[in-house]
Amino acid sequence: MPFALRVADWRDIPALEALIPLSVRELQAAYYSPPQIDGALGTVFAVDRQLISDGTYFAVDGGGVIVGCGGWSKRKTLFGGDQGRHASDDALLDPAREPARIRAFFVHPRWARRGIGTLILRECERAATAAGFRTLELVATLAGVPLYAAGGFQAIEHFEIPLANGQQMPAVRMSKAAAGPPDPSSSMPL
Repeated sequence: MPFALRVADWRDIPALEALIPLSVRELQAAYYSPPQIDGALGTVFAVDRQLISDGTYFAVDGGGVIVGCGGWSKRKTLFGGDQGRHASDDALLDPAREPARIRAFFVHPRWARRGIGTLILRECERAATAAGFRTLELVATLAGVPLYAAGGFQAIEHFEIPLANGQQMPAVRMSKAAAGPPDPSSSMPL
């Protein structure tokens, strides 16, 4: 079945709110304990309405059902949902000096490992590059590291995210240079 990638909108929020815990509970279970997952749901793993408002969050339709989502951001927030965030976290980034953020990827477990994450990641990179960003940065879960590494991201920091229930969640900050537009002066004559 072909997938249709599109910009997510406000009408998608209920479907995203259903998809996220389903994705996390199944696809993250090999890497995080149930208390870690419970502590991260609703904060680390949650809908970020600012991404939807900015038009930088994507949904993947698989026959009338959202089977994946993810996006990029031109704002300072590096990860997490929109609950409890400070206004300063949503300040705009300077594309010439700061990296775009790759954010909030979730895939329905029945649709995992079918290229949905890669499809979203490529569109995020394309859109962020078109917006003038030269570098990209993200915080990966342990389950997400292979996807991002395959996309050319390199680990720059391993750290733990403190969760509201007292748990800690290991994560990896990753970065890569954005693939810029082709340089017309470097093309070879035909």
